[in-house]
Amino acid sequence: MSDTTYTNEPDRALDRRIFRAMAAANAIAVVVSAVIGPWRFTTGLLIGGVLALFSHRWLRNSAAAAIKLSIGGGVKQIQLFQFLLRYLVVAAAIFAASEFGIASLSAMIVGLSSFVLALFVEALREFYFAIIRREEIS
Repeated sequence: MSDTTYTNEPDRALDRRIFRAMAAANAIAVVVSAVIGPWRFTTGLLIGGVLALFSHRWLRNSAAAAIKLSIGGGVKQIQLFQFLLRYLVVAAAIFAASEFGIASLSAMIVGLSSFVLALFVEALREFYFAIIRREEIS
């Protein structure tokens, strides 16, 4: 575990659930689109979904480095650079796929939005445990 990680076990479990929900949402969207949609839209969903998963994983380490820097702790400059580099990589991939005509820009944006759907899934899960089963939020 790196020295810039600020997560405990419940946070890691939450991160894993969100990542799995994102992956499932992307897989379902790509399969449905492959059956009923045009190939550029399906490719856009696939590219956007992969970028969303990539960005989510990369965010954990780069955000921790930025937080550590903001609270006065030392941090390697490369970790802080990763925080900005993540956006450049995602933007460059979207631009390239759109410019070469291999994917729909709107589909890539929908694929990137899988994080939002994963948060809704997690909110429904927490609602179930808090209201229906009368348990504490985990």
